[in-house]
Amino acid sequence: MQNNIKYFIGIDMSKPFFDAAFMPVINHQKQAIQSAHFENSELGLKSFQKWLKSHKVSFDKNTVLVIENTGIYHRLLWAFCNKINLQIHIGNAAHIKWSFGIARGKNDKIDAIRLCKYACKELDELIMSKPLNSKLMQLKDLQTSRVRLLSQKNANQTYLKELNDINDKATQKALEQVYKTAIEGLEKSIIAIEKLIKELIKSDDTLQKSYDLLLSVPGIGNITAVYLIVCTNNFAGNISGKQLAYYAGVAPFGNSSGTSIKKPEKVHKMANKESHGRPREKNITHGSHVSDSLQP
Repeated sequence: MQNNIKYFIGIDMSKPFFDAAFMPVINHQKQAIQSAHFENSELGLKSFQKWLKSHKVSFDKNTVLVIENTGIYHRLLWAFCNKINLQIHIGNAAHIKWSFGIARGKNDKIDAIRLCKYACKELDELIMSKPLNSKLMQLKDLQTSRVRLLSQKNANQTYLKELNDINDKATQKALEQVYKTAIEGLEKSIIAIEKLIKELIKSDDTLQKSYDLLLSVPGIGNITAVYLIVCTNNFAGNISGKQLAYYAGVAPFGNSSGTSIKKPEKVHKMANKESHGRPREKNITHGSHVSDSLQP
């Protein structure tokens, strides 16, 4: 950034609204922070753009916007920033929160101001998020929907299995008949989503390339390949093997201090729990009866 004026924007997102705070830095001197409240909609984003223009904020590399990853609520803003050429950093919520240190008081406006200050403080360490990939987001939604449906199916089957130990045969048979339609419906929905996943991957060359490369690795099947593409944003940001191992929860960490604390190594609690202890799932490519190697 060569200019003498830089702009730092922090936004606290929620489903219906978002609060924005921006701070200009002129000749390395921080100026007063301005804040405003907007709807999380197309109309609200247009108002947000007008508000920035009224304060003469530049839409170039001299402006940095920081938000926390909210899952789906920030997608409109993400796409909007790409459209108006505004740099955006979508940060890990826990990492950002810990960087604040001891923070007293909390509301949407305060959080936006804290994010604004965070953007200025951590500028040299921020990695700007790549443009929103609509097909990757579709793949993520399909994969999440598949996990939800599979969880519902497994929950029903587990419940029936538990009842089998305490019910008489007539009652158990009646319950199994009642649940049969629901479980079969969930299975059909899962197969339908798997078909949509296959079609979506085939429609995008970059997704297909990553998918084929992952399948060439021994031990990685269709489900795991899709999951890795989704959780790494198709390996954007040059994800290292070490980072991926931390995320998957296959890299244990030590826990010792002096002579009084000596605990066995274990994976961090923030590791992704879905990669552990799951039953074998059905393979996307072969329909509904082929086991897939799920562990990365």
